[in-house]
Order: sequence, then structure tokens, then C-alpha cells
Amino acid sequence: MAERIRIDDLRAPVLTDDQRALEQYLQQQPVDLSVDAVLAAARQQTGLDDFGPMDFTERLAVILAGVDTDPNRTALARTAIFGSTVTYAANRLKVMDLLKRHPEIHDVQITAPVIVVGLPRTGTTHLVNLLAADSRFRSLQLWESQEPVPVAGEEPVDGVDPRYLRSAERWEQMQRRSPLLAAMHPMNPDHIHEELELTSIDFASYNFEWISSMNPPWRDYQLSHDQRPHYEFTKLMLKVLQWQRGPDRWVLKCPQHLEFLGPLMETFPDATVVMTHRDPVSVVQSAVTMTGYGARMQFKQLDIDALFEYWADRVDRLLTAGTRDLATIPPERRIDVHFDRLMADDRGTVEEIYRRIGLALTDRARAEIEHYLDTHPRGKHGQVVYDLRADFHTEPAELRARYRTYLDTFDVKEEVE
Repeated sequence: MAERIRIDDLRAPVLTDDQRALEQYLQQQPVDLSVDAVLAAARQQTGLDDFGPMDFTERLAVILAGVDTDPNRTALARTAIFGSTVTYAANRLKVMDLLKRHPEIHDVQITAPVIVVGLPRTGTTHLVNLLAADSRFRSLQLWESQEPVPVAGEEPVDGVDPRYLRSAERWEQMQRRSPLLAAMHPMNPDHIHEELELTSIDFASYNFEWISSMNPPWRDYQLSHDQRPHYEFTKLMLKVLQWQRGPDRWVLKCPQHLEFLGPLMETFPDATVVMTHRDPVSVVQSAVTMTGYGARMQFKQLDIDALFEYWADRVDRLLTAGTRDLATIPPERRIDVHFDRLMADDRGTVEEIYRRIGLALTDRARAEIEHYLDTHPRGKHGQVVYDLRADFHTEPAELRARYRTYLDTFDVKEEVE
């Protein structure tokens, strides 16, 4: 039985000695959160200079300002957003360099992807990892999403890609800084990740809200702009990755697609969308617990109620947009997956998806999926126990009422009473 974990200090976080020491150290390392500083660091890191179209700098400025102008932000929060944006800018430089040297990448075809779309904490991660276990699918492992283009001249270390080793080291550091993270959202290198890492290279992803725990200026900016160019950029990134290695049928997943089903389907018109559904109350209490646990290192004084309201609202926006735009997905290419049924019979769920997309579930594919299940047991790192009333002073029925339109559209089982 999985260890039950209760995080009971969300309202009054108690930092570990290592966390306090890290913050004290970073306070002595001032960070310039300017566009120029980020671009200069990326150029120095890569030795490259061509970022391609420079329209992204406006978006980058908004992202940085969301942290820079907040006096309640910690030194770690400033360091984290600087480091993340430098990484994305450096990846952008490497992508543009690769495209100049290999223009044939633009001709790569992305055909009939299977895209898992649903709120965070609704089983999307488990489901996409099950599908990705089938070696006939091309999927996005975390280490590859973090560095989509190899560093020129780097050789494998004992047969292992150096990018994988760097990803493993980052995961070790994350676990040291936030020991309970593995129980909520594993980030080991071979974990199948969301393509928001690719969209972030165009500085156009709600990923920047997660990185900073919340970022209202960036949220408002993104939702007021057309996302089609950024979906085209994501498609280009898939071409870059597929050109490096196959196979050529992608299985993808990202909760953000709920907000942008129109651009998603315009960009991938032959996609099959697997839409996951779960009681939004369960989603919010889980997501805010995870975010709140990380946010203790993001804010000098954590306002858990403000954080709760931010993400309860984000869930509302995601569900409202996804319900509104359902018609953009052809009915024959939309598969609804309910969380309770997925958890009760994940193999049966996978079989139904294969039947709907017309792909044979071969003996080899079954064996690969079983191997994944055997090596990734549920609750391996413990099971977090949630308490909506105690932690967030909110009644389940009151919160659930915010999502009535979604609940009236889909037959979702209530989990939290």
C-alpha cells in the first residue's frame, strides 16, 4: 500500500534547512530580469546569435515583468524565471541554427497525431505514458523536451545522451529542494512530457504560470492574443524532433489545449483528441496543493487563498473554453475518457482508444504497455491526501457550482463530498 502523505503546512509553510540556505544564498546573487539580459545569457551559453523572428521579445517582457514587478517574490523565484527563460531562448537559438543548416526539416509531415487533452490531475499523464509505451508511437520524453536540439560536438557518455544525464541531475536537484514532488508529479528524464515545453521556446505557453506559481499579467496577455502562430511553431518543433528520429505518428498531451481547441485543430486537422474528464473539485484541490507546495519557495509571504482563487479561476477558464469549442473537433475523432473509469480499467481504456483510431493492439504493444505498468506502479512515491475544507476553507459544493456548464455537458462523477 502506498504511503499516505499529508501536507499540513500550506497556510504556514515550514521551510527545510536546505530551502532556507538556498534562498539566503540566492539573495546574494542579484538577477536582472530584462529581455536584454536573458538574450545575452542565451547567446553566451550557445555561441549563437540568430533567434529568428524577434516578435517573441514582447511576450518575454510580459513574462519577466510578472515576477520582476512583484515585491513579494523571493530570490529563488527571480532566479527560476530567469533560468527558465534563458533555457528557452538558448533552445530557440539552437533550433534556428539547425533549420538554417537543414531546411528540409520544414518538409517533414506530421500525420494523424493522437492528442490527449484534459485538465491537470485528470489522468492525462498516466494515459499518455500508457500509449507512449507502444514503440510504434513517437512521444516526447522530458529530457528531449528540455533540450530538443543536441549540443554540437557532444558525445554520448557510456552510451547515454548527455541531455538525458543533465535532465536526471535537474530532477535530483528538484527532489532535494521539494522532497514531496515525486509523489505529486514525477519529472524523471524518461517521463512523457507535455509539448508546452516546445511552445515555450516561442514564449507562448501557460507553462510560465506554473513556473512562477501564478502570473496574472502573462495570463491576460496570452488569452488576448491569437495562438495560431504559436501552434504552428509547436508543429515546427515536432518536425525538428521527428527529423532527428522516428517513428512518425505522435502521441501528445497538454492541458492548455482546452483553451485553444480551434488553433489546435486548425494546425492538426487529422488529429484524434482524447479528452479526459474528472470532478473539477478534485482537480483544483490536487493542483493547488501541488502548486502551493512549490510556491512556498516563490513568495516571501504565501497567500494560499489568492493562489487557490487563481487556479480555481484557471480551471474555470479552461473548462469553459473547452466546452464552448467542442464543435471544432469532429465527433468521430473525439474520445472521452472519464477518470474513474480510467483508474478502474486502464487497459480497457487503451483498447477502446486503439479501436477508435483503427490501430491494431499487437502482442508486442500489449507487452510494452504491461512492462510500463509493471515498472510504474501507482503510488510508488506515496499518495498525497487532500483536504479542501482544512487547507483552502472552501466547501466542495460551493466550488463545484463554478463549473456547472462543464458538468452539465459531461457525465462526471463527483469525488469530493
